[in-house]
Amino acid sequence: MRWLFLYNKNMSNHGTITNDNHAALWHGRFKEGPDADAVKFETSINDDMRMAFVDILGSQAHAKMLCKQGLISEDEKNQIVNGLESIKEDLKNEKLSVDLSAEDIHSFVEATLTDRIGEAGKKVHTGRSRNDQIALDEKLYLRYQIKKLQGEILNLIDVLVKIASENKDTLIPGFTHMQHAQPVTLAHHVLAWAWSFSRDFTRLGDAGLRADLSPIGSCALAGSGLPLDRAFEAELLGFGGVTDNSLDSVSDRDYYLEVASDLSILQMHLSRACEEIVYWATTEFNFVDLSEKWSTGSSIMPQKKNPDFAELIRGKTGRVYGDMVALFTMMKGLPLAYDRDMQEDKSSFFEAYDTVISSVRIFTEMVRTAKWNKSVMAAGCDGGYLNATDIADYLVRKGMPFRTAHGVSAGLVRIAIEKNCRLEELSFAEYEAASPLFEKDIFDLITPEKCVEIRKTIGGPAPSEVQKQIEKLSAFIKENTLKDNDSFDDLI
Repeated sequence: MRWLFLYNKNMSNHGTITNDNHAALWHGRFKEGPDADAVKFETSINDDMRMAFVDILGSQAHAKMLCKQGLISEDEKNQIVNGLESIKEDLKNEKLSVDLSAEDIHSFVEATLTDRIGEAGKKVHTGRSRNDQIALDEKLYLRYQIKKLQGEILNLIDVLVKIASENKDTLIPGFTHMQHAQPVTLAHHVLAWAWSFSRDFTRLGDAGLRADLSPIGSCALAGSGLPLDRAFEAELLGFGGVTDNSLDSVSDRDYYLEVASDLSILQMHLSRACEEIVYWATTEFNFVDLSEKWSTGSSIMPQKKNPDFAELIRGKTGRVYGDMVALFTMMKGLPLAYDRDMQEDKSSFFEAYDTVISSVRIFTEMVRTAKWNKSVMAAGCDGGYLNATDIADYLVRKGMPFRTAHGVSAGLVRIAIEKNCRLEELSFAEYEAASPLFEKDIFDLITPEKCVEIRKTIGGPAPSEVQKQIEKLSAFIKENTLKDNDSFDDLI
């Protein structure tokens, strides 16, 4: 949201640092503050300010729990909850900007709250530490990040399913080692992309389940001597339960590591698809014509139409991998419990997430608006001997061992290469000389269309099997589409 990036150095409405409410939350033991360069070096506000809304949400739930447990009064609870709500609304309406001189988002929210409601604001931190507070904020925010990215993935799968529905009979050569292998269809190919993205969707959901335990109440590392009700607070925030060990609760970032790994796999899938888009868009292939909205030109060569967006998605994959490695490297040597190194988790994770979700959106529109050159794709199935396996299969159905049939087919390929013709252009006499099992129906069964049509094994390219995949993915989309009560636009 735009307000996250606003900073008014001369804020006149609750943002100016005017009193001790805005001092660092840890300043009490110190006689003097840190050097200005030290403050600039240690602050995390530029990264964690995007979690302002979930920080507010967590503090509201915490106040309700404190009141339930008799640690603050009903009136104090109402002041805190309402004061936090006013901060949230002012941030949303851009009446208030995040103060970038604050050490972190917790400091900013608590100081602004205390400015607005006075002494009651100083009680909001009762029974918690920034250690469990940041873990809570990250998990709350991660919940919405996962849902939002899953929504974009479903949009992408839906676009691919629509392309497949329109191209069940559109022939295209399949490749291994970048060599012509066997004929398939465009539908079968783009559904291969769709299935990989469906696994990315479920991987993210699985990671979300493991992050669905509230750390709040673990405090700095050893819990609290106050009568906190962790389960009540977790329930208010929609968690499935609470973490079992207070030390572990504030010490790990495996939820970020897991999701960062999932993001890397998703970006890898996008990159592989973009690699194919790039060479499909070449003059040599000419399988796809990308929309001018998703292409660029050359500053010197007027004729150029470059697949820059596919190339950029491919290029940004290294950035996502780098962020994942940075997270793992940050955590690999840290003793329990919290160490300040962990402050670096947000910049790496947020960059990876932002890169991936933007890549998904761009890829979705790029393929949605693309034009597929069906006749060129079909022509690519002529030549290259893509039907050689079908010749072997023909003989297998006649009772010949596959290894023998493979050799017969290979011999026919050699003859075709020497004659510079296609396999279907050889004479029947040449087939009969290769094996007496051949009959004249061989020519009807090795056309590209028949080669595709006969592959009716589950998951195969036959139009009937492709239709089953389309129906299954359509059901997957319908089943996983976010419900109205899953809205999170006001939190992320």
